[in-house]
Amino acid sequence: MMNIESRIDAMNRLGRAMADPTRSRILLSLLHEPGYPAELAQALGLSRANVSNHLTCLRGCGIVVAKMEGRKTRYEITDPHLTTALSALVDVTLAVDDQVPCLDSSCPDCATSADREHGEQA
Repeated sequence: MMNIESRIDAMNRLGRAMADPTRSRILLSLLHEPGYPAELAQALGLSRANVSNHLTCLRGCGIVVAKMEGRKTRYEITDPHLTTALSALVDVTLAVDDQVPCLDSSCPDCATSADREHGEQA
């Protein structure tokens, strides 16, 4: 049974993984079927090196596993429960309050909103 620390660690790992748009795109692709780095790169319009770096991060977080198939490496989501949870998360509708400022200054959507509030062009 997971204790509170291990649950928090799992949540933080998922949060780090999903905080990056490229990793989120890779995860969405892997929700549908396992993938190979070259095919993921082509489908997502990314370099193979970029995809490989993100897959390494996702492996390090424990979210995906790599399975060797001859000379190719197939990636898939680690646990069927995680696939179910990510699929459910994609279907969530968020109630975003535009009046509450985002605390993340690097968030491109929030920076654009803040610029508009101050009368600047994005």
